[in-house]
Amino acid sequence: MKEITSPAVSSAIKKLLSYATLEKKVDKEYQKYVCLPSRKLYSMEVNEETVSCIGVEFLNSKASVIKHIAVLPKERGKGIGSSMIRFLCKNYDIHSIFAETDKEAVNFYSNFGFQITSLGEKYLGVERFLCEFKVK
Repeated sequence: MKEITSPAVSSAIKKLLSYATLEKKVDKEYQKYVCLPSRKLYSMEVNEETVSCIGVEFLNSKASVIKHIAVLPKERGKGIGSSMIRFLCKNYDIHSIFAETDKEAVNFYSNFGFQITSLGEKYLGVERFLCEFKVK
C-alpha cells in the first residue's frame, strides 16, 4: 500500500475514485485528501498497475470512516478490498471503522465482518447502509 500525496490526481486514481463517487465529484474529493490532515488516500499496485484505492477520514484517534474504496473490476473478488481494510487496522490504532454504502457494496462489508444497518431511502430511490466494524 502506498499513500497518495501528489497535488495532482493521476488518471489511474481518478478512474478508481469514479467507481466510488460521482465522476463530477472526483477532483473535489481528491483535493480533500491532499488538503485535509484528517484524510488519507492509499493505493495498491499489482504488476506495476494501480488496481485499487482506499480513502479514509480519521474522526479521532480511535475511529475512522472509509470515504472511498474501489478496486478495478477485473481485480475484484481477489481479496484486495479486504486487504486494504486490514492494512488500516494494522497500521493505525483504530477501534471502529465506519462506512456508508449502497446495496451494491453492502455484501462486501458484511462479508468482512461489518455490522450493517439500513439508513432507508436516503436519496430518492436509493437505499443506503451504515456499516460498522469493531477492531479486535
